[in-house]
Amino acid sequence: MKIISSVNELKKHLREQNKTIGYVPTMGALHEGHISLIKEARKENEIVVVSIFVNPTQFLAGEDLDKYPRRDEADKKICELAGVDILFMPNANELYFNDEVKVVAPNVRGYVLEGATRPGHFSGVLRVVMKLLNIINPTHAYFGKKDAQQLNLIELMVKQYFLDVTIVPVDTVRDSDGLALSSRNVYLSKEERKEALKIPKSLYHASKMISNGVTDAAAIEAEMRLILEPLHVGYVALVNREFEVVKEVEIGNAIILVEAVVGSTRLLDNIWL
Repeated sequence: MKIISSVNELKKHLREQNKTIGYVPTMGALHEGHISLIKEARKENEIVVVSIFVNPTQFLAGEDLDKYPRRDEADKKICELAGVDILFMPNANELYFNDEVKVVAPNVRGYVLEGATRPGHFSGVLRVVMKLLNIINPTHAYFGKKDAQQLNLIELMVKQYFLDVTIVPVDTVRDSDGLALSSRNVYLSKEERKEALKIPKSLYHASKMISNGVTDAAAIEAEMRLILEPLHVGYVALVNREFEVVKEVEIGNAIILVEAVVGSTRLLDNIWL
């Protein structure tokens, strides 16, 4: 495995290879969810590139940028064992410039749900993803369905900016107890983790309601909120694949999303129907 930190070195190296490239962008603290993305990239491409970059522009004032888990040496070993060809670990000073042209999130989809409470977050995400896609020029790029809104906006950016890359959504990976894997799960105490299980429980209950013929979004949301008590719930949302809020769930065109705070940790989860 080759580790590269220079943008120009990476671009030169990839040009010389002239092979299909599968790209997995991460912020490090790698877990089985990231490994599932790498495995998909490995199956479909000649070269697999993983980036580790804790992107400062997607963190708002007072968020956990400084505390975000960093495990560079462990992450390098994980990437090597997973069959990664190139690990890209850029420096923010090389990626960002003073007075630069910026990609920003759309006015509607970028400012609902996560975007409503974190204004500017998705602009920071799209800004760095655009840069990384242009540096690596991958054939395929792999993103987890767990960050469904982020995935939707990246797909929108690729479409609207005519980028020559195929975005590949990959299913959420869960721990044995049902909790969706996240780098922030390390913040949870033993008791908080038990409380956090209310999140997947509410989603499974919603799925069961729908399989039993209940499609009314308000009724499904009400029962989910009962299960989630007493967690601080940021939102429970039933949307279509275009992230428009729906009154009736349509199988094959629906995502149910939950954001809740457990202790001091924000957790996201969803289910695609």
